[in-house]
Amino acid sequence: MTDSVAPSSAPAPSAPPSTSPSTTPPVLSLRSLRKQFGQKVAVDDLSLDVPAGSMLGLLGPNGAGKTTTLAMTTGLLRPDAGTAQVLGADVWTDPAAAKARMGVLPDGVRMFDRLTGDELLRYTGLLRGLPESEVVSRSAELLDALGLTDAGDTLVVDYSAGMRKKIGLACALIHAPRLLILDEPLEAVDPVSGETIRQILRAYVDGGGTVVLSSHVMELVESLCDRVAIIAEGRLLAHGALDEVRAGMTLQQRFLALVGGHDLGSETLAWLRSS
Repeated sequence: MTDSVAPSSAPAPSAPPSTSPSTTPPVLSLRSLRKQFGQKVAVDDLSLDVPAGSMLGLLGPNGAGKTTTLAMTTGLLRPDAGTAQVLGADVWTDPAAAKARMGVLPDGVRMFDRLTGDELLRYTGLLRGLPESEVVSRSAELLDALGLTDAGDTLVVDYSAGMRKKIGLACALIHAPRLLILDEPLEAVDPVSGETIRQILRAYVDGGGTVVLSSHVMELVESLCDRVAIIAEGRLLAHGALDEVRAGMTLQQRFLALVGGHDLGSETLAWLRSS
């Protein structure tokens, strides 16, 4: 049975994902997640399964509920209702087990930036329970792969935005999690480093890992992800395999058809045009 795609004309509350013919349980399972801030419903009864060995791109306009969904998924924000499970471990009733199985790169969350890059990786690895010898070897490999070897002795507070994104990814990877949850992983990253990160993520998925990444860059999702979920106003509008969600369009066209584009019209900002 294929995943469902809601009509673009009237988005409805998301139904639980279809049952897959595979007996393999999903790596990430969200059920009826809901979060409300005052009168604003940020996430509205959202259910979604992410199968093992897949890379899912989470798309939505600003204010759609993407970051709130990821925050509830990773234990940063308690939902008003619903559950999030990682390989069967509930994020809120069994947080230690669930968080041990995931690596997280949040957007905008402060790091311990008075540590050097090497110290931050060592701290993260030891916190994850890795033997120190393994932390040392993995840290060196990650710093080298991400082009941060020369910055290993530099305080993270002195890193550029792109370097901070890369050291954050290294921290998310160091314990070899089964699930990676990444919020705008390539934002502010230069093209060379961006290609390196793409290679790392592809190799991770090829090795059986699972990735959920949130991004506003359609080309990134279209070139990297094999599954897509589109949300707007806290509701899941479409999810499934990339080609299924695109429905014969480009991802950009399908996204605009679902969430609704804004036509400025010929007279808007006419004063900006040269006479």
